[in-house]
Amino acid sequence: MRLRLLGTVAVANDGGALPLPRSRKTRALLAYLAVSERPVRRERLCELLWDLPDDPRGALRWSLSRVRAILGDAVVADRETVGLDHAGLQIDYQLLRKAIERGLASHSVDELESLASMTGTFLEGLELARCDAFNAWRVAVAEDAHRWKCAVWAELATRDLPAERLLPFARAWVECAPADADAQANLNRLLHLAGRSETGASVPGGVAPRPAAPEQDIRFCQSRDGTTLAFTELGSGPPVVKAANWHTNVEQDFESPAWPHWIRLFAAGHRFLRYDERGNGLSDWDCAITHDGFVEDLECVVDAVGIDRFDLIGISHGASVAIRYAVRHPERVRRMILWGAYAAGWAVSAKTEDREQRELIWSLTKAGWALEDSALRTLFTATFLPDASPEQVAWFNEFQRTNSSLENTLVIQELLPMLDVREYVGKVTTPTLIGHSTRDAIVPFAEARALAAQLPGARFIAIDSANHLLLEGEPGWPKFAQAARDFLS
Repeated sequence: MRLRLLGTVAVANDGGALPLPRSRKTRALLAYLAVSERPVRRERLCELLWDLPDDPRGALRWSLSRVRAILGDAVVADRETVGLDHAGLQIDYQLLRKAIERGLASHSVDELESLASMTGTFLEGLELARCDAFNAWRVAVAEDAHRWKCAVWAELATRDLPAERLLPFARAWVECAPADADAQANLNRLLHLAGRSETGASVPGGVAPRPAAPEQDIRFCQSRDGTTLAFTELGSGPPVVKAANWHTNVEQDFESPAWPHWIRLFAAGHRFLRYDERGNGLSDWDCAITHDGFVEDLECVVDAVGIDRFDLIGISHGASVAIRYAVRHPERVRRMILWGAYAAGWAVSAKTEDREQRELIWSLTKAGWALEDSALRTLFTATFLPDASPEQVAWFNEFQRTNSSLENTLVIQELLPMLDVREYVGKVTTPTLIGHSTRDAIVPFAEARALAAQLPGARFIAIDSANHLLLEGEPGWPKFAQAARDFLS
């Protein structure tokens, strides 16, 4: 027996549609029981659907008899509770939910297409007069179902298939989530690979246009030692906070080749808070740069905005800040995503020959970082983003020179190799996803894998890339972006 909740409620048995009661509340009762994982107390059902002064329990018994006439022994009831035995039922909503819980990556393309064919809004048109609690529940579940369907299209659109095969999925993803910049970027990428635009013409220049930067309200707060920090928010929904890392600028990050897609990923469906690390960007440059200060800055910004509980993102050495914060404030961090992370810097963990090479690079940096035409910044960029285009390298080189002072750059290059959060890693209780590029030259892949092994219950995702920070156009970005979405949802 099949029960459809996505769209207009319907029941079919052996291929034939079964007549449903005319009563809207009886249909609502059927849907509520089908979504519930366990028996529901009769008092709860009366509060949702029959909170009337006459005989709500009698009204429940009448509707329940109509549901039993359709589903038979699948209805399980006693004096206190009512539920459904799902064993003999195929419920579209439950099929979608369970697929999300198992992870969409484990499903074949055919299975995903079958899930995507479940069209329609959850309990479409079944709003009940004077049943505010039920209507609020229906809207909340409908939002979940819509987000899951978008995730199915996103998974389909980023599979390793020819561009022409993926284009219908990519268009459906954009239609499902029109405000999702990643959906639009993926469609543009596939159109470029297929050699055409939506009108059938070639994509000019071979590069899809980047979405326009949103307007931002940049604000400031002061950390415990008086350092002024610049921060901004984007999007709406459950809060997500990014622990700061080196070389960001909240005003210019949308011009960067490195950050726009990361920002749009976490701002889609969320209230995304980010700030500039002390010593660079729009935050104070004249300040003490210490790891304790980094952690206090995160505390300061979160408190200034007034967020009590949130998801936390840590990228590169921002991951060490996130780890310390999560251990210090476990009640405030719901979930945590780390990228390019390490538990101990190279000066703590590297072999002798690796340490000598790193020390040589630091000496060269000290000698020539601030020069107008220094090849040393190009050396750093080539290690940080080896797959970047010449235009991206040129932008990042200049950004490094102007976004902080030489003094601060030298301090940070002395500090980061000495970072050591190994004593905190085993104390993390926050569910954590760790991602890393397999060929990262800044933080070796083995470091991230070791961190994941030591962090209790952490999930790990390896992305085939040489870049320390994933760029938007590389194949691994959609895979990581979807994993991050699934993890946060």
